[in-house]
Amino acid sequence: MKITDSSDWRSGIPYDTPTLVADLVPGDPTRCAECGADSAPRDRSELWAVKHRHPNNHSGYVRFYCREHVPVFQRPKPVLEQPAVRRSAARRAPAAVEHAPRAMCPDCFVEVSAAGTCPMCGSTVA
Repeated sequence: MKITDSSDWRSGIPYDTPTLVADLVPGDPTRCAECGADSAPRDRSELWAVKHRHPNNHSGYVRFYCREHVPVFQRPKPVLEQPAVRRSAARRAPAAVEHAPRAMCPDCFVEVSAAGTCPMCGSTVA
């Protein structure tokens, strides 16, 4: 079974950003998700749509909220450059070795050993 994403008015809404419902989709008055089914329907110009993330649905889900119940989202602070942390020479050496580019065999496209010999075809790579 293949699960596909349909394209509708909800796909254009950014996550965790309140947007006026009247600007998104026209329609009849509706209710706030927090006020409940017993509350009086409100005009769409009085409601805010918020698209929430969902762990099992990559498209998320949309809820309508009145002004009193619109969730407040904390925006992440910009990451400032962290001050350099001193590391001992012993910790720096393995990190340098792990990130060093390694030679590749031009015929087999595999990494060659430290001696420069391809483990697949045995040719020597300079």
